[in-house]
Amino acid sequence: MKRFLGFVSKEFRHIFRDYRTLFILFGIPAAQIIIFGYAVSTDIKNAGIAFLDLSDEEVTRSITNRIISSGFFVDKGRLLNYDDIDKAFREGSTKAVVVFGEKFGSRLTAEGTASVSVIADGSEPNTSTLITNYITAIVNSYSSEMAGRSGAGGLPVSAEVRMFYNPALKSHFMFVPGVITLILILICALMTSVTITREKEFGTMEVLLVSPLRPVQIIVGKVMPYFLLSFVNVILILALSWFIFALPVRGSMILLLAETMLYILMSLSLGILISTVSKTMQQAIFISLIGLMLPTVLLSGFIFPIENMPAVYNYISAVLPPRYFITIIKAIMIKGTGFMYIWKETLVLFGMTLLFIGLSVRNFRIRLE
Repeated sequence: MKRFLGFVSKEFRHIFRDYRTLFILFGIPAAQIIIFGYAVSTDIKNAGIAFLDLSDEEVTRSITNRIISSGFFVDKGRLLNYDDIDKAFREGSTKAVVVFGEKFGSRLTAEGTASVSVIADGSEPNTSTLITNYITAIVNSYSSEMAGRSGAGGLPVSAEVRMFYNPALKSHFMFVPGVITLILILICALMTSVTITREKEFGTMEVLLVSPLRPVQIIVGKVMPYFLLSFVNVILILALSWFIFALPVRGSMILLLAETMLYILMSLSLGILISTVSKTMQQAIFISLIGLMLPTVLLSGFIFPIENMPAVYNYISAVLPPRYFITIIKAIMIKGTGFMYIWKETLVLFGMTLLFIGLSVRNFRIRLE
């Protein structure tokens, strides 16, 4: 028994000396609880909402104030005409628009009923459904109070809901762009991180280093096949999305492919960076899968809206490349927007690509030469 206890004590000491094992045992579960607890939420918080008030009467101002004061929405301002609705949705920060028709209050007084139009961005079906339900409930509550004061039966004010871009609220309008984003970053980062780490682990990297090739040429040579194969993969995914799910590409196909090539290059450069800090293939796989998959699914806006999360998660999400590519691919495929609406996200991805390539070349020289 004494020998057994001594052996167990030795194993404890090994575990406590290995910070990576401690991180897996305690760090990952704690991080998952915190992330899932705050990120996985079906509540609406800070959703952008705009108003098109063509009558500007007391009743419309009262309904507007009731919606804004509910605490669920952020006021994105007043629109001037119907053409501004599409522009507001294309910019991305506005999730819904509440429309009051001309002479809304006068019609309510004369006819006893009037309807409020609620137009939501259907490119995010789950979010748009929640937002319209919240707005409808607020309008119905206000209408019930009006009916109670006047003693009239029924609801004098009702909400009519309409969806932009995705009238049928098909779920694959949300999942297909998100899955494309997830697949590309996982496959590209995983493949490149493993292929270079394998060379180091098997001792064949030294053979490459004594060759006339420079470190930059070695990295580009490793990346190029995966870049071309990943691009073919994108073509296949888009074809399947079109033929199976009837998911349209409303914007420029050339722009979509160019943005996808930039995202692939960024993902490959991230994989190279992971390989330069990993000693074994197991480490590279662990960092690529665990370190990229969960944040991409939870914190990129793929499934759960970022504005619903605490502010700290918004800052964490800001350093995740998938957050920007999801915005880009949805804007081009579903909303049909041009480069002028996504240039900021494109610039961020381009900057990240240069950063990852620079760090990869620097670490490659330091650790392998």
